[in-house]
Amino acid sequence: MNTVVLVSGRGSNLKAIFDAIDQRSCAAKIVGVVSDRSNAAALDLATSRGVPTRVVPLRKGDDRNLWNEVLASEVSKLEPELIVLAGFMRVLGPPLLEGFPGRIINVHPALLPAFPGHSGARDALDGGVRITGCTVHVVDSGVDTGPIIAQAAVPVLADDTADTLQARIQVQEHRLLPRVIHEIATGSIQLDPLRVGTPAGDEDRSLVVPEL
Repeated sequence: MNTVVLVSGRGSNLKAIFDAIDQRSCAAKIVGVVSDRSNAAALDLATSRGVPTRVVPLRKGDDRNLWNEVLASEVSKLEPELIVLAGFMRVLGPPLLEGFPGRIINVHPALLPAFPGHSGARDALDGGVRITGCTVHVVDSGVDTGPIIAQAAVPVLADDTADTLQARIQVQEHRLLPRVIHEIATGSIQLDPLRVGTPAGDEDRSLVVPEL
């Protein structure tokens, strides 16, 4: 499945996808990596793999509507079947959402609908929960509000900081996201309408809890 990955930072989830592809456990072909930041380390990772990259910066004072149109145009040129947000720190606008309805997924560091937004690990600590985790979900016009595809649980330890908890959440992100992409590519997950399970739809795996 031709896949475009949107990134803003160092690209640890992008690397996890590449690793899974190399191990033949993810039936995806990354045809492009797009970032809003020219200095994102993920772009270097993509370039080292021979994957085309695009940068669509959004600076303070820029026209947000125009940025959304340019972003949608650059992504469309890569002709993806699936778009994956892997640490992309922007909310998508109508041009991309309407151009690829139900074909955009995101990985988020919390068990949605709890703790949406950019600081899932910190919010989990502040909320006093004992279990948090990560979620892969379909992207809609809200902030982390789209239909949930799969989740993995992570315990919150008594001595956790936001950084240590985030690091353990990322371990599960790196397992969960490539598997979800693989299952979308092979038909075990159908995004429109969202159905999680076997191609016949008779197995519910919307909540995936790894060994703790």
